[in-house]
Amino acid sequence: MAVPTATPVPHGGATETPVPTTRALPIAIAVTRMLMGFYFLWAFLDKVFGLGFATPAERAWINGGSPTTGFLSNATAESPLAGLFTALAGVPLVDWLFMLGLLGVGVTLLTGIGVRIGAIAGVAMLFLMYLAEFPLTLTGATNPLIDSHIIDMGVMAIAFFAVPTQRLSLARPWRALVGDKTWLW
Repeated sequence: MAVPTATPVPHGGATETPVPTTRALPIAIAVTRMLMGFYFLWAFLDKVFGLGFATPAERAWINGGSPTTGFLSNATAESPLAGLFTALAGVPLVDWLFMLGLLGVGVTLLTGIGVRIGAIAGVAMLFLMYLAEFPLTLTGATNPLIDSHIIDMGVMAIAFFAVPTQRLSLARPWRALVGDKTWLW
């Protein structure tokens, strides 16, 4: 596949050559958005049904387990916010908010409907998980400040800002329904 070339454009006496454009970038962003959506949706399904990946069947939400207890009780040991996160572990309201967040973020990113709200919710969830594990010495991280939660927040930002040009989604019928309320895109 040949890379499209651009014609130089005069600009104030000098000639600037625009960066070549490609149709692959919006597709790559869409696939990344959908992968992130599946990542969140899978976490939701695993915690609900105990599929045996991060959550064994006996600790599944449908079997009476708490989706927040394991992470918030164990990841926070050295965190300066350990007291706060340990107190939140297993609280039914926190469990419900967490699970609704996983489901909502997963569905919005997979379908391309409401991506802006989903991306903001995803960043908030990821930031709280980051704080729960801070400092990152607990996870055996090789970087004391940056971990996968921060990288995932960057992916959420890309999804948020790429909404006007998103591909592989149900955005077109959704936008016809919500009109110019771009915050719902």
